[in-house]
Amino acid sequence: MSRFAEVVVRLVAVIEERRHADPSVSWSARLLADPALAAKKLGEEAIETMLAAMIGEKDRLAAESADMVYHWLVVLAAGGVSLDDVAVQLEAREGASGIEEKASR
Repeated sequence: MSRFAEVVVRLVAVIEERRHADPSVSWSARLLADPALAAKKLGEEAIETMLAAMIGEKDRLAAESADMVYHWLVVLAAGGVSLDDVAVQLEAREGASGIEEKASR
């Protein structure tokens, strides 16, 4: 397993542990209790990641990407979507042209 995958698996476990924590002391618990806030934060982090990519700052891009992945994982957890659910969708698209896949929607 890649280092990234190992970290993501650990982070998913932490997010699940925080599901029942006090939202006043846990950011994850607060986001899980308010899926709209979690989605908003994901959007903000995606924009910040995009801006870092556009200006070509490698360290900033890595940091913003980490923030975005964390918020994406929280949004998935809040929505009851597992990484396996996402994997099923990715596998269904494997081997297909992105242009063809998009046109089929």
